[in-house]
Amino acid sequence: MINKIWAFFIIIGSIFCIATGKTDILNEEILKSAKTGFDMALELFPVMALWLGIMNIASVSGLLNKLAHLISPLLRKLFPEIPKNHESLSYIASNIVINMAGLGSAATPFGLKAMKSLQELNPKKDTASRSMITFLVLNTSGVTIIPTTIISLRMMYGSSNPTGIVVACILATLCSTTGGLIIDRLIARRKKYAKNTV
Repeated sequence: MINKIWAFFIIIGSIFCIATGKTDILNEEILKSAKTGFDMALELFPVMALWLGIMNIASVSGLLNKLAHLISPLLRKLFPEIPKNHESLSYIASNIVINMAGLGSAATPFGLKAMKSLQELNPKKDTASRSMITFLVLNTSGVTIIPTTIISLRMMYGSSNPTGIVVACILATLCSTTGGLIIDRLIARRKKYAKNTV
């Protein structure tokens, strides 16, 4: 869907530039954007490679599993429908731990495995289960402690204090996660109440 939205903006912008006779600006922006995108990739790659390497070491050494084990008691309260020691809990925990480091791309495989595992537990295959919705809320709210990508972008654009955003990011992620989980619980209780009264 996002790809379609961006494609729509690009097409409309291009048509507008051609219609108003500003094709030189369009060509200039296309070339400038290509250079900016390439420079951004070059700047982000070393930092992302470093953190992905650290996460790989953490995974191989068992540290990731230990961190996941630490948050598993909290996850059992958030996901009461999932049986104890089910593999989906470890996938969810790994996804959250990696997201905390601001590495959304590295967390994606664990998120997909978690959803696949939750689907196996889902009695209604055509409808998202309660656990799937809660996991999606957690994933969307972006539980982040070290905003690696944002720090990299600030470094790229010459920020005098690239890590100065960390406290604000932690506060923002706490607010979004707490708010998302509260709304998730309220809707879940409302649906449960409506089902019981029918």
